[in-house]
Amino acid sequence: MSSKLYFLFCILLAASGLSAEKQKDGLKLEDFHVHDPFILADEKTQTYYLYSTGGKAFSSKDLENWEGPFKFIEIPDDSWANLRHGAWAPEVHIYNGKYYLFVTLHNNDRPVKGKGKPLRPRHMRSTQVLVSDSPKGPFKPMSKVPTLPAGMMTLDGTFFVEDGCPWMVYCHEWVQIFDGTIEAVRLTNDLSDTVGQPELLFRGSDAPWAGAVNKEKGAYVTDGCFLYRTKAGKLLMLWSSWQKNHKYTQGLAESTSGKLKGPWKQKKPLLTNDSGHGMIFKTFDGRLMLAVHRPTMSPDSRARLHEIIDTGDSIKLKD
Repeated sequence: MSSKLYFLFCILLAASGLSAEKQKDGLKLEDFHVHDPFILADEKTQTYYLYSTGGKAFSSKDLENWEGPFKFIEIPDDSWANLRHGAWAPEVHIYNGKYYLFVTLHNNDRPVKGKGKPLRPRHMRSTQVLVSDSPKGPFKPMSKVPTLPAGMMTLDGTFFVEDGCPWMVYCHEWVQIFDGTIEAVRLTNDLSDTVGQPELLFRGSDAPWAGAVNKEKGAYVTDGCFLYRTKAGKLLMLWSSWQKNHKYTQGLAESTSGKLKGPWKQKKPLLTNDSGHGMIFKTFDGRLMLAVHRPTMSPDSRARLHEIIDTGDSIKLKD
């Protein structure tokens, strides 16, 4: 991705969905912009909730007809983050009877450090955990500071529980460290803070199919991590990056130990048609679905659903 394209991409992501929009019903997925889709199949309300970058969400009873958008994030004025600067990759997870939002927030006015001359402006960017009693929100922060360490340009945090312990798995932004990484850190039982130091899982350059967004700097993107354990107990991770032909790609990795700390083996990508930032959910009638956005560049990106099959050893597209 060129410098100009990336700059425009970030502006569009920050702006999309933050302006007031009139709610509509009977919408099809093709009718509205969605980036970094996450779908919560909420058993309690028998409703699907689709959350998107930009801080907007939609609801549906059948995955065909959607209503929205509605806002679901509430940030106080004295927060470290500025909601007008963007709300990326929101995910809602049910844990101990509450709804927890993992969302990447920003403050463009607070620069952060990094090694070498930056390819892009470096500012505070962090995934923060917010909480609500409802999937519709409002989700509110549990702290005035970011969940992940201040000064790390992190994004796309997701939730995972292993052996009863909650973890956040997230991407460390290539803008700061050039060769982007996927890392994991323990969370406290109430998800309000971290425990111990982050663990490196793998780097963007570890995938043989990934292409550098800047060859001179060795810069590789890591985006959209999501964990899934198969019916046979295999631990898989969805994640995304750019191919060498500059197409956004839905990657797949497997932990050879079956544990979060890996080691992680890169597998053949699931989708290579400018699709990515995928997540997996189960429908109320038992089907396993992969949600991605395609195309990648806003404002044309839309949520796309693919039925998938859990083979035990891995997952594959049904069609």
